[in-house]
Amino acid sequence: MKYRDIPHTDLNISLIGLGTMTWGEQNTEAEGHEQMDYALGEGVNFWDTAEMYPVPPIAETCHRTESIIGTWFASRKQRDKVILASKIAGPGPHITHIRGGSRMNRDHIMQAIEGSLQRLQTDYIDLYQLHWPDRPVPTFGTRDYSPPKGADPVPIEETLGVLAELIEQGKIRYVGLSNETPWGAMKFLQIAEREGLPRMVTIQNSYNLLNRTFDSGLSEICEEEGMRSLPYSPLAFGRLAGKYRHGAKPEGARITLWERFARYNGPNSDAAIDEYAKIAEDAGLDFAQMSLAWINQRHHVASNLIGATTMEQLKSNIDSVNVELSGEVRKAIDTVHHRYPNPCP
Repeated sequence: MKYRDIPHTDLNISLIGLGTMTWGEQNTEAEGHEQMDYALGEGVNFWDTAEMYPVPPIAETCHRTESIIGTWFASRKQRDKVILASKIAGPGPHITHIRGGSRMNRDHIMQAIEGSLQRLQTDYIDLYQLHWPDRPVPTFGTRDYSPPKGADPVPIEETLGVLAELIEQGKIRYVGLSNETPWGAMKFLQIAEREGLPRMVTIQNSYNLLNRTFDSGLSEICEEEGMRSLPYSPLAFGRLAGKYRHGAKPEGARITLWERFARYNGPNSDAAIDEYAKIAEDAGLDFAQMSLAWINQRHHVASNLIGATTMEQLKSNIDSVNVELSGEVRKAIDTVHHRYPNPCP
C-alpha cells in the first residue's frame, strides 16, 4: 500500500480508501466485516462512511452501515489501526427521515455526532465531514447554479463553531467538506482563518473519467491552500469497470436494482466509456484498474475511495495501487476527455 499525508494534520492515510455505502443494503454485516478484515490486512487504513448510509437512503436501512462498522470495532478490537471518516447529512427532501431533515446547525450536529459515535462504538471520529452544503447548490449530477429563492442556510460561522467544540471535546479530530463548490471551499477556509475556527482539510466530491469538473477550480484550491481530495464514485457506479457496456444489466448491480442511479448515464457517456475501455485493452490493462490508477496519480488526491459488493471486486480495486499509467496512456485518456468533456458531472 502507498500512503499520503494530509497537510495541516498528522494523518497519513492509505492511497486506497475503503468506501462502505453498500453495507446494510447490498452487503450483509458479515460481508462488511470480511471486507474490513481484508482491507486492513492489505494496508488500507482509511475508511469512509456516513450517518445516512447505506444507499439508497431510506428510513428502513438508515444508519446500518455505521452500525456494521461498530460491531467490527467491538469484535476485532482494532480501532487504533483505522483512520475513520464519517459525515453528517445535509438538508434535502430525500433524507427527511433523519431528524426531520438534517441541517448544519448546532442542534443537528450535536445529535448527529452522538448518534454516529454510539453506532460506530468509538469515542472519536478522525475526520468528520459535511456531506453536502446547507445551501442550494448543484449536487449529485445537477449541472448549473441558480440563485436561491427563499433559502435560509445555516451560517458557516455557526457550523464551524460547533465543530470547534467537538474537536475540543475530543469527539472529532479534523473536519472536511463533501459535494462542495469552489466558492464554498474558499468561504470555509476564509472564515476559519478570520475567526480562528477549524480548517477544512479535505474535500470529498465525485471524481472519475466521466466527471473531471473538480479540476476546473477545486484542484487549484487543493494545491494552493493545502487541502486534499477524497474522490468518491471513482468507477462511476461501475460504468468505468465496463460492467454495463452494450446494455448489460448485471444481476444485483446498483444501476440494475435502482433506476434512480442514473448520474453517470449522461449524453456521450457510452461513447466515452467505449473509448476509455479501448485504451485499457490496447495497453493490456484491466479497465477498472486503469480508471482507478488514473485517479491514484492525481496531485490533489489523498485517498481514492473504492466501494465493492464482492471480494473479487475489492481485491482488484485495492490492487490498482500497484498500477502505473504510462505517459502514452495518460495522453490517450486526455484526448478522449477533450472529445467528451465531463459527460456526467
